[in-house]
Amino acid sequence: MSRSAHPAGPRYADVLPEGHYTAPPADLNALDPKVWAQTVGRGEDGAVRVGGVDVKVLAEQFGTPAYVLDEADFRERARAWRGAFGQDADVFYAGKAFLSRAVVRWLYEEGLNLDVCSGGELTTALSGGMPAERIAFHGNNKSTEEITRAVESGVGRIVLDSFQEMVRVAHIASSLGKRQRVLIRVTVGVEAHTHEFIATAHEDQKFGIPLAGGQAAEAVRRALRLDGLELVGIHSHIGSQIFDMSGFEVAAHRVVGLLKDIRDEHSVELPEIDLGGGLGIAYTSDDDPREPHEIAKALTEIVGRECEAARLRTPRISVEPGRAIVGPTAFTLYEVGTVKPLDGLRTYVSVDGGMSDNIRTALYDADYSVALVSRASDAEPLLVRVVGKHCESGDIVVRDAFLPADLAPGDLLAVPATGAYCRSMASNYNHVPRPPVVAVNDGEARVIVRRETEEDLLRLDVG
Repeated sequence: MSRSAHPAGPRYADVLPEGHYTAPPADLNALDPKVWAQTVGRGEDGAVRVGGVDVKVLAEQFGTPAYVLDEADFRERARAWRGAFGQDADVFYAGKAFLSRAVVRWLYEEGLNLDVCSGGELTTALSGGMPAERIAFHGNNKSTEEITRAVESGVGRIVLDSFQEMVRVAHIASSLGKRQRVLIRVTVGVEAHTHEFIATAHEDQKFGIPLAGGQAAEAVRRALRLDGLELVGIHSHIGSQIFDMSGFEVAAHRVVGLLKDIRDEHSVELPEIDLGGGLGIAYTSDDDPREPHEIAKALTEIVGRECEAARLRTPRISVEPGRAIVGPTAFTLYEVGTVKPLDGLRTYVSVDGGMSDNIRTALYDADYSVALVSRASDAEPLLVRVVGKHCESGDIVVRDAFLPADLAPGDLLAVPATGAYCRSMASNYNHVPRPPVVAVNDGEARVIVRRETEEDLLRLDVG
């Protein structure tokens, strides 16, 4: 089935049917802790604070829009994942969600490993102090230069995505006098219950080597024969923003079946299995994500059960949470510019950012929450659409939400759960500089990724 969308953005001009919302929230000033970072709360004056710092102070000091990241929450979530899986498993933070040198340092200090998927991410990881042996390198089309840099640096794992890449990595490793540890990414034919564009384990897509037709088995045969490679395991990733564990159960069954076939044919029991990431977070109060300890228990039981049935030693498990760690720890802070009521339709609230700092609403039909954070309000609820400043009708930040009817220009709004895939997918559309990332912790705020300037844009324009 093909996917069609209006060029201006999916559902960009939907008009909600009457009765779509049964009732507005009971309290527009309430902040659902499931959606917001751990240290977020309202002060006595009604303004929101994060890490002990008032959002009005943040806006005055750092400007808007800005990504505001709760460092204590990030570290706590990293520790929760590390603790849930224990010493017999590896947790690789997926750097594509959001990566900076400060984040790399936090990950190192909290005992996590790091997954990268480009030369730029690898450079950031190494520059931030992550030991190379704790880095895994993903990607479906790694360049020769990227592979060479990874092997020279001594990265712990390279995840092979194709037959051609297998030969390329083996040749580069051999020419450097090294034997590179690798995993083979296998597509197991499990389509996660998620958006079409982020379901990655069905066979008609660009990632991995299909299990079907014996292709994955052939990839294993070739990898075991190449002198420059040390095959240590199989990798599987079934999608993103997943709440249902049944897909992992089917994937684990098929991956363990491949491990059994490898043992029977080659008398080799591979020591590792990487089940990828993709665990969901709460973007709205309707979402119900699982806790790390629940996920760890479910995954280890699934793999253990499958290995026992196949009479295999249980391999070391790896997982790759990215969104699940950083996503809930940040919100995007905006200033309201205009409030435009359209009689009989809706009210549009325009903010000073938009699709250049959060493309996910336009790209994935993603749902977000939003709150007035510079003050509390007792006004009646008003159904609004929060939109950005870009020259696109599809420039939508939050499609439909209730905000106080006394909302006015100059008010500050915050959109929670924007720690993942917002700054990392941000663009300079309309030549708008990208916002800064401000880390807040224990009453102090500091920039960890500075705001771009127009001078930055012109510096790349050679005339």
